Amino acid sequence: MNRAVRRLVVLPRRFLYALIAVGLSAGAPVGLLVVRLAGAEAIDLSALCRELKGDPPTYAYVLLSTLVVFASFGYVLGRQADALVELSRTDPLTGLGNTLAFEERLGQEAARSVRYRQPLALLLADVDGLKAINDRHGHRAGDLALQAVGRSLRDGARQTDMAVRIGGDEFALLAPSTSRPAAVALGERIRSLVVGQDIEGLTVSLGVATMEPGRPLAADYLREMADTALYEAKRRGRHQVVSA
Repeated sequence: MNRAVRRLVVLPRRFLYALIAVGLSAGAPVGLLVVRLAGAEAIDLSALCRELKGDPPTYAYVLLSTLVVFASFGYVLGRQADALVELSRTDPLTGLGNTLAFEERLGQEAARSVRYRQPLALLLADVDGLKAINDRHGHRAGDLALQAVGRSLRDGARQTDMAVRIGGDEFALLAPSTSRPAAVALGERIRSLVVGQDIEGLTVSLGVATMEPGRPLAADYLREMADTALYEAKRRGRHQVVSA
């Protein structure tokens, strides 16, 4: 796939659909031309030119009006399609990305890290006190706790990072161009932000893994390392950051 096609493919659907509709709108004047020439004895290039030159305002009006209608309709349909795609990639409770979005981005960032020899950090976070909160105050309180963790991840992340909820009480933060010490510091910041949410008993444990320049890893192995570090944080007593 060449570069121009790749750029077209990644266009938001609202623009892609509108562009397709613009192309389809050319069918209206072509159809009018066919109808007008249907009774002609012979149809050749000169006949087409005479017809077009004989009534240019009509053909221009048909083309422009159809183009506006089709492009507007395509834009609306594309915007709805964009909204549906966004919903399919978003966790409804926290507003963060979901597993689908995470898996796609993880593969992209791992490949980019190898290609440009840039570090890549993955932080996995697990809510420590969620069961106790649910048992003591009910599941509504548990949902509020998960939303608080989501806010903490969003507030702690940089613009280039990606925070997601990957299921249950587990979250992830993908941090491109982030070394191990910076990733650990980022984990500590998130841990402090969670405590600052002022929800009784709410803490998180975090596992950190990094892909360093010159030491490429498969995306699955990076995640496995972060998961191992998270398990170690739990084993050591929770409410801490552990680096693989």
